[in-house]
Amino acid sequence: MDGNGRWAARKGLPRTDGHAAGEEAIFDTVEGALELGIRHLTLYAFSTENWRRPPDEVRYLMGFNEGILVRRRDELNDRGVRVLFSGRRDWRVPRRLLRRMDETLELTRSNKTMDLVIAFNYGGRAEIIDAVRQLVDDLVPASKIDERALRKRLYNPEVPDPDLVVRTSGESRISNFLLWEIAYSELIFTETLWPDFRRENLFDAVREFQARERRFGEVET
Repeated sequence: MDGNGRWAARKGLPRTDGHAAGEEAIFDTVEGALELGIRHLTLYAFSTENWRRPPDEVRYLMGFNEGILVRRRDELNDRGVRVLFSGRRDWRVPRRLLRRMDETLELTRSNKTMDLVIAFNYGGRAEIIDAVRQLVDDLVPASKIDERALRKRLYNPEVPDPDLVVRTSGESRISNFLLWEIAYSELIFTETLWPDFRRENLFDAVREFQARERRFGEVET
């Protein structure tokens, strides 16, 4: 969900106004995913690298993400959405935000319409490192380490690998997002800044995805 800062800059607004404008994009996209019957949707909300941003912006984002959970979790629960989180729960994340995350997990635990995974304090490299550390802690012998063993120790192993990754704002890179999981995902890069993204943009991305041929390394015979 990239482009909040540039959206605000183009309008002569503070960067935080761009983040606030992105909330509507989030929930219109969620509604679009529900309309399409998408079972799993992951949103990259805050990366392990985002701590390097100015302290005022980081503090705003902590409060903003807490506010979204408080404002929207009942709505998501009513829509049958199970909310999951992916990322490190370390000392940098405010305790109050961690409580809100736990409350949201518990509230939506039994929902089955769609999984909404919020990648928060998330980094693809960090996830792989944490999975390897868990392998060591579990005393798994080297001869038993394979893709299945490592995948079992990712943050949300029950969530399948994504078929499609969409990045907004014209940037054409992965930026440490789901590095293990997107090995065979289809990638779409759009010029649309995130606050302007709506369900119609998601529909366009899905149509483009449906037109692609996926071979997973195989050759047609």
